[in-house]
Amino acid sequence: MRMKGTDMLTIGAFARACRLSPKALRLYDELELLRPARVDPDSGYRYYAVDQLERARLVAWLRRLGMPLAGIREVCALEPAAAAREIRAFWARVEAETAVRRDLAGFLVDHLAAVPAVPGKDTTMLELRYAAHSDRGLVRPSNQDTAYAGTRLLAVADGFGPAGAPASGAAVEALRFLDTEEVPAGNVLNLLEEAVRGATEAVRDVADPGENGTTLTALLWTGSQLALVHIGDSRAYLLRDGGLFRITHDHSVVQSLVDEGRLTPEEAGAHPQRALLLKALTVGTPDLKLHDTHRGDRYLLCSDGLTAVVPEHRIRELLTAGQDPEEAVRSLVDAANAAGVRTTSVVWWRTWCRNGVSPTVGDPCPRRPRSAPRVHPLSRPDEPGRPARAQVR
Repeated sequence: MRMKGTDMLTIGAFARACRLSPKALRLYDELELLRPARVDPDSGYRYYAVDQLERARLVAWLRRLGMPLAGIREVCALEPAAAAREIRAFWARVEAETAVRRDLAGFLVDHLAAVPAVPGKDTTMLELRYAAHSDRGLVRPSNQDTAYAGTRLLAVADGFGPAGAPASGAAVEALRFLDTEEVPAGNVLNLLEEAVRGATEAVRDVADPGENGTTLTALLWTGSQLALVHIGDSRAYLLRDGGLFRITHDHSVVQSLVDEGRLTPEEAGAHPQRALLLKALTVGTPDLKLHDTHRGDRYLLCSDGLTAVVPEHRIRELLTAGQDPEEAVRSLVDAANAAGVRTTSVVWWRTWCRNGVSPTVGDPCPRRPRSAPRVHPLSRPDEPGRPARAQVR
C-alpha cells in the first residue's frame, strides 16, 4: 500500500517488497541500519521510499548469509566493488570456520562409531621410520629452529626474536616426554593439548613473549592413531599414493589474505608481510586434530625455510625419490641451501608394517580403502629468499 499522494510505501507493503518482516524493519530503524523515509508524528507509523528497496533487499540477502548486523552496516556503506570484496572475505571466513567444525564433527563420528578391539584378536599395527635435521643455512650465523623425530613424536619449532632459539628449543623439549610415554589412543588429543600448554609455559619461562616466540607443529603417534598440533606457519605434509597434501593451515597475515580472496598464492609469496604471524605458541589457540594413517604414508614437518624457497612440486619429487628417511631429509635440506635459504628444519616419518616389510616390496598388511585426506588449498611460494621472522601481530 502506498501513502496517498506520494511514492511512500507503508511498512507492511515495504516489508513484503523487500522480504523483511515489519519487526525486523523496526529493529533496523532503532539500530540506524535502515531508517524510514518518514515517520508520522501523530501515529508513529513508518513509511519508506521506493528507492530504499535496493538497500533493504541487500540487508535481507546479507542476513540470509548469516552476516552480523555490524558487518552489514559496513558493507552497506561501501561502494559496490568494495562491498563485493567484503562479502567475499566474509564468506571465506565462514568456509574456514565450517571446515574446522567439519573436521571436529568427523572426528567425533569416527570416535563414537569406532568398534572396540576384541581382546586377543590380531590387529594390523604400523611402525615408523624417521629422520630429522635442522640446518642454519647459508645466510644467518645462527639457527633458531628446533627439530625432533622419535618413535612416537615428530616436532618442528621455528623461533623468532632475540631469544628465538631458546624459545623453539623449550617448546620441543617440553613435548619430548610424549615419545617415551604410553599414549592411550582414546585420550591422545587431551594428552597432546595438555603437553602444548606445558610447552607454552616453558617458552614464557625462557623468553619474553613480548619480543620472542615460536611456531610449533607436531605429530604424536599412538600405534593406531596420529594426532596433530599446529600453530604458526611451519607446515605438515602427507605424501600418499604419490600425491602431496598439506594438512596444516598457516596462521599468517598473507594466508588470511589468500583465504579472503585478496591475494593469490603467487602474490602472497612476494608480499612484504609474508613473515608476519597471526598466531604463535604464546599467542592464540593451536589447531588440534586426528588423522587416519595408511601403510606407506609419509609425513613431512618443516619450517618455512623450506617452503619459502623450494616449490611444493619439487618437494614431492624429492620425497617420492627418497625411500630412506635420512636420504629424503638430506635431499630437502640440500635443495633449500642451494636456493640460498636462511635456516630450515625438516623431519620425516614413514609408516611401515610392524614386521618391517616395505609395502613397495611385499604386501604383508591387509589392504584398506585409501582416500585423500581433507586438506587446505596449497599455496606455492617459491621466491628466492625470506625476510627475518616478524613479530606476531
